[in-house]
Amino acid sequence: MGKITSDKIRNVAIIGHSGSGKTSLAEAILFNGKSIDRLGKTTDKNTVMDYDEQEMQRGISISLACAYTYWEDCKINIIDVPGFYDFEGEFEEAMRAVGSAILVADANGALSVGSEKAIDYCLRRHIPLMIFVNGVDKENSNYVATVEAFRAKYGRKISPTHLPIMRDGKMKGYVSVISGKAFEFSPGGRTAVEVPPAMADDVKILKDALIEAAAETSEELLDKFFAEGTLSNDEVVAGIRAGLCVGETIPIMGGSALQNMGVLNVMYEIVDLLPSPFERRPVLATDANGDVQSIVCDADKPFAAQVFKTVADPFVGKLNMIRVFTGSLKSGMTVLNSTTGEKERINGLYVMKGKKQEPVDELVAGDIGAVNKLVNTNTSDTLCDEKVKVKFFDIAFPKPVLTMKISAAKSGEEDKVFQGLNRLAEEDLTFKVEKDKDTLETVIRGQGETHLEVLCKKLKAKFGCEAVLSEPKVAFKETITGKAEAEGKHKKQTGGAGQFGVVNIKFESGASDGMFEFVDETVGGSVPKQFIPAVEKGLREAIQKGVLAGYPMVNLKCTLFDGKYHPVDSKEVAFVSAAKLAYDEAIRKAKPVILEPIYTYKITIPDNYTGDILGDMNKRRGRILGMETVDGLQEITAEAPLVEMLKYATDLRSMTQGRGKFSSELLGYEEVPFSAQEKIIAEANK
Repeated sequence: MGKITSDKIRNVAIIGHSGSGKTSLAEAILFNGKSIDRLGKTTDKNTVMDYDEQEMQRGISISLACAYTYWEDCKINIIDVPGFYDFEGEFEEAMRAVGSAILVADANGALSVGSEKAIDYCLRRHIPLMIFVNGVDKENSNYVATVEAFRAKYGRKISPTHLPIMRDGKMKGYVSVISGKAFEFSPGGRTAVEVPPAMADDVKILKDALIEAAAETSEELLDKFFAEGTLSNDEVVAGIRAGLCVGETIPIMGGSALQNMGVLNVMYEIVDLLPSPFERRPVLATDANGDVQSIVCDADKPFAAQVFKTVADPFVGKLNMIRVFTGSLKSGMTVLNSTTGEKERINGLYVMKGKKQEPVDELVAGDIGAVNKLVNTNTSDTLCDEKVKVKFFDIAFPKPVLTMKISAAKSGEEDKVFQGLNRLAEEDLTFKVEKDKDTLETVIRGQGETHLEVLCKKLKAKFGCEAVLSEPKVAFKETITGKAEAEGKHKKQTGGAGQFGVVNIKFESGASDGMFEFVDETVGGSVPKQFIPAVEKGLREAIQKGVLAGYPMVNLKCTLFDGKYHPVDSKEVAFVSAAKLAYDEAIRKAKPVILEPIYTYKITIPDNYTGDILGDMNKRRGRILGMETVDGLQEITAEAPLVEMLKYATDLRSMTQGRGKFSSELLGYEEVPFSAQEKIIAEANK
């Protein structure tokens, strides 16, 4: 096909609950548009979109994938988006790139969690959305009940543009409410039939409702409706488009992606109803002065694009997927990465078809493609014309909610593992690898157990090294609640010069910085000045381990008030040792306790789960600080010990069927209750 123009592009994300058939729908669309010559199946592990080894093994998408086809003189860019909760970051990336979405829902008569979350997301951000009810050919499927489940939740927004032709309880075809034409499904297409006489009245009722809904989208259509009592089919389509673009209308239709039934309808509706890049809502950016701008698609303006996904491959190198918002990008151009301030030369320019990269000379405004071998460019970065600097707002990624210790499975491969993780971090910004400064463990923080497991599998597949996950240590600390004094005496005689040092130190809580404070109150030279730093050094080394379970000592004030020395045998090492002896004796008498990290949690859930979450938080020794309603959901603020919340990401999903989410922040440290303290000490002694 010749050069495509921006008005003939449709960018569509295929979203929905995991396992609903999103990849199968993408496959059928590509097949119908003749972009592929055979219809693959996820069960046969041969689809265009699920090409990663992990995706084929698990039978679910774990990374977004792009492809394109042509239909009715339009280029349709498809992004297949994972539906599993742990891959929310992929969803955010995809939605930055597209201007509309198709929700794939299972025809099981119910509204799934994934469908509900996806629709709510699109409504909040005014993203045009259509629904494809999939699997109407399956045993026990119920298209009508599924549509009613959506209407029960979202009311008049759900707009059936097709009335199902039912036979033996199954959807066998449909009547287009707008055109009045009837079709029965056939594998790979549809067959025109007469409208069943029994459906004529229902079609008219739905058509009248569609006309009224379309008329309400503009004053011009409303005036014509009042004047003539009806609208033409083209005007109804225009009205539906207008309502769809502002989130007031969500067309719904049915079919079977696996059998390629009803998919042609989806493709016609993509072209007829979903917006072109020109009609997409503006994207926010800042200009060279830092002022916020609303960027709309414009082919005549200087080039500007954003990287929405990065793929790191040890053999091919780094591939940046981009969405062009203004102007055009051509091979050979030099552009500015306004995020890093670095210039990049465009050598290889591609459009994607799953893992396949097809070279092109140009990407126009509104199009989606990829660039390889950019040195200093990563996900969320803006590429733009050197003379007209613009920087798009960063993609909003979810913060990590689960932490695990990570280590190399084989000794000596630590560097290889962490180099691989750093490469994977280029393509997935929803996990972090870092050294915990308190426990000195290397930890990985991500979106859930499946997310972290997949990362470890990718390490092995892409970089040939294995990592092991285990539960991380909690950074307990120790302190004292009383006061005590002790004399530390170090005396050593081994022939020749000996070692001698005596210190008297008072220990109490209340360090000026909350960690450690050393005070010298000696008089008369009982401890010579040159040995005072040695005493402090001994104490600083000693507080690295408490006396109960070996955790670091905090909030400790140490006052040196007396001591003794020998003019010949006293040395620095003697006073270091004496200080440690004093510490060990006094701390045991000063009522030592263990402190645990306390975090503040903000938990967002539907209201009907509030009782369960409050009860569960009490079991975790949590304190409820308050509740408020935010965007129709309950936001609970609570404080709880970290040790009780290590697997909360998994537990919260289980308690709320995936509807709940939370964020956390370190609040401080508190004394561990005696019963829990005994358990911690026993674990440490093991």
